[in-house]
Amino acid sequence: MTIPRRRASSIYAQVSSTNAMDAAFADIDRILRREHKVRPGDNADFSIRNASDLIGAFTATTQTFTMLLAGIAAISLIVGGIGIMNIMLATVTERTREIGVRRALGASRHHIIQQFLTETVVLTAGGGLSGVLFGLSVGPLFRGIRSVVTFFLPDILPQIVQTLEPRIATWSVVLSLVISLIVGVGFGLYPARKAAYMDPIEALRHE
Repeated sequence: MTIPRRRASSIYAQVSSTNAMDAAFADIDRILRREHKVRPGDNADFSIRNASDLIGAFTATTQTFTMLLAGIAAISLIVGGIGIMNIMLATVTERTREIGVRRALGASRHHIIQQFLTETVVLTAGGGLSGVLFGLSVGPLFRGIRSVVTFFLPDILPQIVQTLEPRIATWSVVLSLVISLIVGVGFGLYPARKAAYMDPIEALRHE
């Protein structure tokens, strides 16, 4: 009876310090080449990887995805800001006569700018708060969907999904609200200045 020879698919080695990584790497390569009878200059039928290479590849991938998401977020902010600016420009046009009346009653340009900037900030802050509330509801929603799926199909979800717990950092909530306010002020300044620098007489004649 011949007992089949088992082959190891992987071997893990640990070094005492990072300084010994290169020497250990060379020793492992030399031993494996000797055991596998690989001639000098020939391609080996095995591969050796260290943790630093894996960490470097993972870090590079993470940085790429981070830049991609940052680009998407920037484009979304610009598009949203342009939409807010168009809304405020339409509002200024519709309220031209109101602006003329306020200027005629003594309102300064600063008051007009402050009025329209406040409206823009309220609009963008409302959108920011809506986004934060939606983000906070993602965790419970994810857990509920996972519980339902696990109840009816216990083996369909991978182990990592079954143990995954969404977490929301406090700084991200604050940052999102601050960004929404900055977008409101940045894209609302032009419509506010346009309203403030209208000719009061022409504004009163507007139908």
